[in-house]
Amino acid sequence: MRFSMFPATRSSSRLSLLLLLTLLLVVSVADAIQLDDQLMNWVLIQHGPAAQQRLKDWQRLNNLIEKAPVDRQLELVNRFFNRAEFVDDIDHWGKEDYWATPVELLATNGGDCEDFAIAKYLTLKAAGVPDEQLRVVYVKSLVLDQAHMILAWYQTPDAEPLILDNLINEIKPASQRTDLEPVYSFNGEGLWRNKSARERARIGTANELERWRDLNQRLIEPLQQ
Repeated sequence: MRFSMFPATRSSSRLSLLLLLTLLLVVSVADAIQLDDQLMNWVLIQHGPAAQQRLKDWQRLNNLIEKAPVDRQLELVNRFFNRAEFVDDIDHWGKEDYWATPVELLATNGGDCEDFAIAKYLTLKAAGVPDEQLRVVYVKSLVLDQAHMILAWYQTPDAEPLILDNLINEIKPASQRTDLEPVYSFNGEGLWRNKSARERARIGTANELERWRDLNQRLIEPLQQ
């Protein structure tokens, strides 16, 4: 196998990896997050009881927000993932740029802005938030003077989005986040070039993003073998 779900544990068995990948495929398309007992035991052995508890809390969160109003869903999901530690990819995964899955983020209790945004996106999708209302947005942080990634929620296609950001717990309208300059955005349906939070032009599909293709390939490739 050419990759490892957890780079720090390269001795993991094929069965363990398959369980993880199966879980992640389910998370990306199903209505609820379901954690297999074998997966939970594997996480306990590899990463300890705190890691296992974070996954249990993730499933509990999903059950809690399934029927909640969308503003409550956004708030709880944003705060839940923001508890994890921010760690640069090169220090955490040994790679310059790595887009982690929610299980990787929670099991290791760390990740960078892409990992936070993607975890929030997949969790809200699993809770029933329509994909067309969600955009993972690549931005430039004017304060940090560097690339950054956040999640945006649009009530309607032309509405001003609300911003979920690992830098702050408060969810604000895009007009109040003048420190962020949008560049492009994507979800499961498409890829857009952003002129502003509301102005964007579709330029293709998310599969044109190499890191997104890599993440999704890690979800499905072993299941096809």
